[in-house]
Formats: sequence, C-alpha cells, structure tokens
Amino acid sequence: MACVTGASSGLGRASASFLVRAGARVVGVARDEDRLKDWRREAGHGRTAAVVADLAELVRVASKDSDADDDIDIDALTTDVRDRVSAPFGPPEILVNAAGINPRRPADSVSRSDWHRTLDLNLSVPFFLTRALVPAMRQAGWGRVVNFASLQSRRAFPNGIAYGASKGGVEQLTRAMAEAWSRDGVLVNALAPGFFPTPLTAPLFAEPTAVGRLAAATCLGRNGEPADLEGPLIFFCSDACRYVTGQLLFVDGGFMVQ
Repeated sequence: MACVTGASSGLGRASASFLVRAGARVVGVARDEDRLKDWRREAGHGRTAAVVADLAELVRVASKDSDADDDIDIDALTTDVRDRVSAPFGPPEILVNAAGINPRRPADSVSRSDWHRTLDLNLSVPFFLTRALVPAMRQAGWGRVVNFASLQSRRAFPNGIAYGASKGGVEQLTRAMAEAWSRDGVLVNALAPGFFPTPLTAPLFAEPTAVGRLAAATCLGRNGEPADLEGPLIFFCSDACRYVTGQLLFVDGGFMVQ
C-alpha cells in the first residue's frame, strides 16, 4: 500500500497514478477534494482512496497553538492523518512526499507567511508525516520513502529563496532519515525533477522562449515529461533499490551536468 501527498495535481498526481499502474493500492492526500476525485476517476476507484487534508496547516497549527511541548501536538495531528491514510487499505508501506509550494517571490518581498508556509509544507511535513508512518514499516521490516527534492536543492534560481531553502533541506533530510531508519528496513531516497510542465512551473512554460532555453540547457535537448519520472519512482519504491538509501537522483535530462 502506498500513500502519496500532493496527489491532486502535477508530479504528485502522476506519481500516484504510476504506483496504481504498478499494482499498488494508493491513498492520495491533498487539500483539493474535487481534484482528488478527478484523479481517482482517472486512476481507478478500486485501487485508490483519498484523504483531504491541508498538511502545512496541520504543522502550522501545532507550532502556533502549543504552549509547552509542540511534539505532543504535532504527533497528535500527524497520528490522525496516519489513521485516516491507513483506514482504506492498511498502514502504508510506501510514502511519497510530493506535496509542495513555491511562492516565487524576490528575496526582498518574501513575507513571514510565505517563508513559514513554504518551509512547513516542503520540509516539515515530510519529516513529521514520515515519522508517524515509520513504526508500521519498522514492524513489517520493509518500507520505502521517496521525498521530492529539486534542482534548487543545489542551484539557486531567481525568486526562489524560500523554495530553495526548503528543498536544500529536503536533500539533507533524506540523508538523515536514511541514517535513522534504514537499519529497520525503511529505505529513504529523493527524486529531484528537472523542468516538467506542472502547476508550479506554469509561469515558465507559459513563455516559449524560456521553455526553449531550458530545454537547450539539458544534455537531451528537451524538458521533462511526466512519464520520464515513472521508472525512477518505481525503482525507489521497490525491492530493486534494496541496497540504495539516502540518495538524491536528478531526473533532469542532464541539466545539472551542463
């Protein structure tokens, strides 16, 4: 059984559908109930379920409302999500942390709200949600966690200071998770997609000149298509990666080597 956050759109939705096609039962988690319903219609109701939740808001509320020990509040909130995710098919053996946002603000214009919401969803949620789901994986002696990193885990792009900080954190979080849980059979890796057409990259793909320039900056001479992510994702979610953990894989057509 697999759980995919951000399953209502973009690469999260594609990832959820890839896993269904590979034979997994998948619970998609996202804020938008209508889009989750649309994904289920597309992927097939028999092997899918949906949980509507604003994961960033859960972390924010826990941090804001706790006077003494915020771990108690965060654990309670993520345990509730864990229980809802586990209800349809049982505890997840695979977790894909794909939910994310990019406010795209110049550094001088990033508000406190922009900063915290980006860090909450892109960095804090993957840790706290994974921590809530690891005990069942540990008990089973098998688990796979795939985090979504970014080119901005290592490169700085204009108007991406909050997003870049969060994704740089995801790369190190992946290594730290692998150190913490791999001996229990829970392997943790990360995918760093290049330029794919998604809602997050819509402003870039709306400019033909920019799209062409990005494609030319890759070794393959083209930008990504959702299907390009399927093989790497399934690898990280399977027994094929049984001796691979703590790794970041760029799925970018060779953008980072140019």
